[in-house]
Amino acid sequence: MRLIICVVALLISITQIGCKSTSEANLKTGTWRATLSRDNQQLPLLLDISKNQDGKTYQVFALNGEEKLELDTAYFENDSLVIPMQLFDAKIVAKAEESHLKGIYYRLANGVISGALPFEAKFGDSYKFFKPGEAKSSKNVSGKWATYFIDDKGDSTQAVGNLAQQGTDVSGSFLTTTGDYRFLTGSVNGDSLYLSTFDGSNAKLFKAAIQDGILKGSMWSGVKAYKTWEAKLDPNAKLPDAAKLTFLKPGFETVDFKFADSKGKVWTLKDPRFAGKPVVIQIMGSWCPNCMDETNFMSPWYKKNKDRGVEFIGLSFERSDDPKVSNPKIERMISRFDIDYPIVLAGTNTDEATAKALPMLNKVMSYPTTIFIDKKGKVREIHTGFSGPGTGKYYDEFVVGFNSLMDKMIAEK
Repeated sequence: MRLIICVVALLISITQIGCKSTSEANLKTGTWRATLSRDNQQLPLLLDISKNQDGKTYQVFALNGEEKLELDTAYFENDSLVIPMQLFDAKIVAKAEESHLKGIYYRLANGVISGALPFEAKFGDSYKFFKPGEAKSSKNVSGKWATYFIDDKGDSTQAVGNLAQQGTDVSGSFLTTTGDYRFLTGSVNGDSLYLSTFDGSNAKLFKAAIQDGILKGSMWSGVKAYKTWEAKLDPNAKLPDAAKLTFLKPGFETVDFKFADSKGKVWTLKDPRFAGKPVVIQIMGSWCPNCMDETNFMSPWYKKNKDRGVEFIGLSFERSDDPKVSNPKIERMISRFDIDYPIVLAGTNTDEATAKALPMLNKVMSYPTTIFIDKKGKVREIHTGFSGPGTGKYYDEFVVGFNSLMDKMIAEK
């Protein structure tokens, strides 16, 4: 009998071991150099993959220069590694070998695949565009650049590039009136500039020729967007004042709304929680990388300062106005950034929906947009867009300005 029990136990053990694929058991952990392929171009990105303590799932970070951005918990499905990015309706599914991943990066819309790009990764490489020592150039792109991005219809978007170069390595970002392009890193080689970024939603590749203080190139963004761009070195380059782009229509002094959070509680500015306090309203979306950057600043700021008599509330405009679809996304964002203040579903991120939700504003032109309301309930300032930490000094200037305005409103009687 004991022999039979031992044989059965051995068979069960062998079966359990057999359930774990060879690729899953041998997947290397550490830095992986990956690429997304599109239009005969390769967008490079770096991933850091480590196994969690459960021995079954993986922690994955996207590495963008100084940023180490955590993606959702990865897992194996058959012989493929699945890396979800639920906030951004995206995922990577790649067949895994010991030192190689090959598969697809998917963009989703309400759970349905809306676009895809080939994905491939190799373990152990930590460069983006060129191997160490391979890039050589006498060009230097450090400085401020007056920039225009032009789409296929000929419409242009004004931007300011803020780039820093050490050796042939380049980092920085482009600021626009609606936000920034987050952490860009890359290289110069010969007379060309190469930059890229990846955060789950933003997958951007920049290439440009460097010509006597002029940059001329192309930008590939996401699954299908494409723009040409041109920049001129200009230390005085600047964007329109972010505090003057979004404003109250004549006859209005404040904003008003009535929306429910994911628990069903209805919030308005008349709620006792906000009475007699300065209030910061975040117009945001769980799908929005710039909103993620802003929330990464706002959430800890609120925790640190809420006892000073200040309140925040987020108005989230999602891709669906169905609470069953969008509230779980909002809850994931709340959990990820440990948000203590209420976030409500305000509608969809369309011009029609935002105009209906906030008819007192001229237009919601950017996610995020931040509204500052004083103790008397009047709008003190509306700030369009957000310059995140990838913009360097522009982010520092935002922090100084934000703290100055909040200190002033808190101190008022």
